[in-house]
Amino acid sequence: MLSPQVSKALNKQIELEGFSSQYYLAMASWAETQGLNGVSAFLYHHADEERLHMLKLIKFVNERGGHGVVPVLKQPPVTYKSVKSVFEEILKHEIKVTSDINGLVDATLKEKDYTTHNFLQWYVSEQIEEEALARQIVDKLKLIGDDKGGLYFFDRDLETMAIDSEKEDIKSKNKK
Repeated sequence: MLSPQVSKALNKQIELEGFSSQYYLAMASWAETQGLNGVSAFLYHHADEERLHMLKLIKFVNERGGHGVVPVLKQPPVTYKSVKSVFEEILKHEIKVTSDINGLVDATLKEKDYTTHNFLQWYVSEQIEEEALARQIVDKLKLIGDDKGGLYFFDRDLETMAIDSEKEDIKSKNKK
């Protein structure tokens, strides 16, 4: 059974994961309208991942006797300055998500809720990967600078990455 404090904190994380999905979805839509098919495919995929993170939390809360609440989400921005600014925003956002998950882990330890603590270790590991990927992308965009040819190849590489991620998702679903 979840304590009221842990249940409240998990529902706050559900809201953050839902917002993350919407945020990346808005960025994907903007990128698509800019002719950046690779960036948009990459971001559409990540929007789906964030939604799955939210669903995983909702199901866990419900299984533990709580009530996973589907949140009302505020609308994210609809336009962005540049591809670089999009990924800089993503990095900032992922750092915030990491901080919030660390706070959630801390709350489970204070409540001696080791079951939830164990469950959250997946999110801790996931955040390490998310931050590292965002940093790598921002670093590549800094290298590219204003080079349109570099942006073209970067966009193409992200499209390949998104296709590969989709294939991996299908493989893992087929194993279940």
